[in-house]
Amino acid sequence: MDMMTVTGLAVVAVALGTMLKQKSPEYTLFISLTAGILILGMIVAAAVPLFERMQALFAQTGAKAEYVQVLFKSLGLCFITQIACDACRDLGESAIASKVEAAGKISVLLISLPLFEQILNIASGLIGQ
Repeated sequence: MDMMTVTGLAVVAVALGTMLKQKSPEYTLFISLTAGILILGMIVAAAVPLFERMQALFAQTGAKAEYVQVLFKSLGLCFITQIACDACRDLGESAIASKVEAAGKISVLLISLPLFEQILNIASGLIGQ
């Protein structure tokens, strides 16, 4: 991912959105969403090697696959939630953004619930119950 490309795309999108906001405000949403999707695509393309390397590192350390899955799912949910909240706030819908944030937090908790159960089982086993 080339930061100059991301920055250039963002600056062009903001400039176009600002210029069109007064004459055609309906196009600013389209420009913002298009730029966001393009930047997200660049981020995902750049993150694939990172995730592959992280999986290799976890495999070398002997970490269980389910732990790695929980980590990646949670990370993905956080990114998706943040993008959705930012889009809602850009459209002036901060109340909806707050609800999306709450849903994202609950989703991460639900995904990580099996890990919490395992931690409690290990702790109770160590205590002797």
